Amino acid sequence: MFWAAHFLAGLAVVLAWPAPVALSRAKWPTRAPFTAMILWQAIALAGGLSMIGAMLVWGLDPLGDNLVEALGRFGEMAFANQPVDTLGLVHVFALSAAGLLSAHLIFTLLLTYAKIRGQRKRHRDMLNLLSSPAVNRPATLVINHPTPVAYCLPGGARSVTVLSDGLLDLLSPAELDAVLVHERAHLHQRHHLLLWAFAAWRAALPWLPTSQLAQRAVNELIEMLADDEALKRVQEPVLARAIAIVASGSLPDQQGDFAHGHSLAVTALAPGATPDQDAGATLNRIRRLLTPQPPLSLPQQAAALGASGLLLVAPTLLLVAPWVLG
Repeated sequence: MFWAAHFLAGLAVVLAWPAPVALSRAKWPTRAPFTAMILWQAIALAGGLSMIGAMLVWGLDPLGDNLVEALGRFGEMAFANQPVDTLGLVHVFALSAAGLLSAHLIFTLLLTYAKIRGQRKRHRDMLNLLSSPAVNRPATLVINHPTPVAYCLPGGARSVTVLSDGLLDLLSPAELDAVLVHERAHLHQRHHLLLWAFAAWRAALPWLPTSQLAQRAVNELIEMLADDEALKRVQEPVLARAIAIVASGSLPDQQGDFAHGHSLAVTALAPGATPDQDAGATLNRIRRLLTPQPPLSLPQQAAALGASGLLLVAPTLLLVAPWVLG
């Protein structure tokens, strides 16, 4: 298991720095946002698995030729209260680090979920007081505010899309239809779950380039996915104008009210976003619509998806059967 630990550690380093940096600078994700989203998820999952797995395999190396055997031996020692003379100080340290990191990631994931759920509850309570149902538009609320605002509030069967009077006054019927389809796409495609996971990943490891770059990229990619859904109903210039109008109200006022023209799923789950990043993402979305690029070819998409699958399979094989490497 010695070589398996080194391979996992090397893979963790690659996925923590050069891989996310290279993907964040690539131009092709705007041509295939779904494929890019899959690849970002694979990098994050494989990176975490490799990081924890390297420490786990290193710590259990003296107890067996593979992880299953070593874990069984470690369990016997723990339950039988046997001495752990086989394990040196470095192995105990590695096992402790793997356990602490795993607990930290799980705890941060749950804590982030609790915070987001609390934010949504408070926001929904405010909406109950300050909004009214939209006429002839189910699961849509209207708030009395002059700033162009459109966002979705996830909540299962209670999910709603929120619009402002200011937005309704500015949009044409086609543009309003595009905005509604866009926001509902966030809900139907469960984008809030992706954002929750990546927000927790960044909160747990804020110093890691993977967590920072991935959250920023995923925020932008889900908007592009929702844009693609809206394009099934309207033409590119119509959607681009609607995006520009909504984005004009993207900066919150001093009271922190509803004046933030992006999806609540993004602003609530990714509190680290800055106005400059939001503005840059909006410009990228509009540029993508007004100067469309050809989609990735099938071989290119297959290569990206294959790389995603390989990233997930390789650490798993090294953990389950590290004896393959000697």
